[in-house]
This record gives sequence, C-alpha cells and structure tokens, in this order.
Amino acid sequence: MRRHQLLTVCVSVAGDGTINTMNTIYILWLRQLKRYFRSRSRIIGSLGQPILFLVALGFGFGPVFAKAGQGNYIQFLVPGIVAMSVLFTALFSGIEIIWDRQFGFLKETLVAPVSRMEIMIGRTIGGATVAMIQGTIVFVLSFFVGFRPSSVGSITIAFVFMFLTAFLFTGLGTAIASILEDMQGFQLIMNFLIMPLFFLSGALFPLNNLPPALKVIITIDPLSYGVDGMRGALEGVSHFGLGMDFGVLSVMTLVILAIGSYLFSKIQL
Repeated sequence: MRRHQLLTVCVSVAGDGTINTMNTIYILWLRQLKRYFRSRSRIIGSLGQPILFLVALGFGFGPVFAKAGQGNYIQFLVPGIVAMSVLFTALFSGIEIIWDRQFGFLKETLVAPVSRMEIMIGRTIGGATVAMIQGTIVFVLSFFVGFRPSSVGSITIAFVFMFLTAFLFTGLGTAIASILEDMQGFQLIMNFLIMPLFFLSGALFPLNNLPPALKVIITIDPLSYGVDGMRGALEGVSHFGLGMDFGVLSVMTLVILAIGSYLFSKIQL
C-alpha cells in the first residue's frame, strides 16, 4: 500500500471522529494483510517449523505417548503447534514498527491528524489477524497428519482462544518494538522470549505430575492458557478449565494492550 494513502484517508474524513477512527484502523489493518499476502516466501517459510514439529514429534513420539497410556499424541500436539505458529507470527509482527521507523513510514503515520491510540489499535488488529490466518493454515494442515477435533462446534471456541492469543502477543510485540530502534536487537529479544514461552506452555507435554517449580513457571506463562484453551475446546480436556483460560487471557490482553499503547504513544522520531 502506498505511503500517502493513510494520510489521504485520515485527512479526508477528519470532519467525523467516528468515521475517522474506523478508517484509520481499517487502512492500517488492510496494510498489514496486503503485506502478508504479497509475501509468498513469508507464508511458505513460516509453515516450515510447524510442519516439522507436527511430523517429527507427532509421529516420532506418538508410540511412546500411546504406550504411556496418554492416548493419541497427534491429537494432543496440534493445539500446541497451532499456538506456536500464532505466537511466532504475532510477536514478530512488532518488527514492522522498527522497519517503518527506519524507512520513514512511521513518521508519516504519526504526523497524520489521528491519535496514536488509533494507529496502535489498527496495527495490532492487523498483526493479530495475520497471526490468526497463519494459525488457521497450520490447523487445516493438521488434518492431513490425522488430527480430528472432538466436534465441529468446538472449532469456534478454539478460534476464540486463538484470537485472544494472537491479540495478546501482537500487543506484546508492539510494546517491545516501541522501545527499540535496532532490528537485530528486536530479533534477539524475540528469540529469547519465544522459546521459553513455547516450551514451558505445555504445548508438547501434559501438565500433570510436574515438579512444583515447573508448575509455577507454567502457571505464569500466558501461552499456557492459550494452549490449554484450544486443547480444551478441541479435545475436551483442559488443565486449568476453559473459564479460567478465557479469563486470564482476556485480562492479560487488556493489560498488555494498555502497556503497548502507552509505550507506542511515547515513541520519539
């Protein structure tokens, strides 16, 4: 999307606050989607790791999981891999802020006659939508390795948890990118966060009979509730309970969005 389009939209509807806000959010959301769909290498490349985990872990540890009396490992694993795909895409969406800062688009956006809150919301919704699309693709691909949800209706509930997870971590990525100017530094911090968040979320292993210290870490990991919520919806087996999963994700999403909005409003160009 051309740079001047956002400014044109914002100025042309400046007479109506509601229309102005909706158009600002919409044009930023649309920009995120267009950038995603125009980059085929990004779409294909981001599917490599989830597919590798599904195939290598799903079929590699499946017999061990079944022998231990835990059931079908593919059924257990898929919600965690979908959450992983959402996590990676959502967090790394923040790098676009640093990219736009370096190439001048962020400056043009911030001087437009709209509030920074609207800009942050538009970017966050766009990043969360892209993460949702990525998670949906992985979810569809999981059917080819043998995954089957407990019911068709459960898919809708799972998508609610997927959306909350995407929104939460997109907001976190935006918050971190708002205080960084170095692209390499952002990538290092993301890699430092992503691996512990993923591996300590229960995405790859059951949460029963764990050491107390590990239980505490898993409890404070926000991704744990996204994985557990999707697993509870799709499998009917939830460690924390769907109500608690939804409540914790909702509260943490609001907190992260508030922090992200504050940090984004303080960006200095």
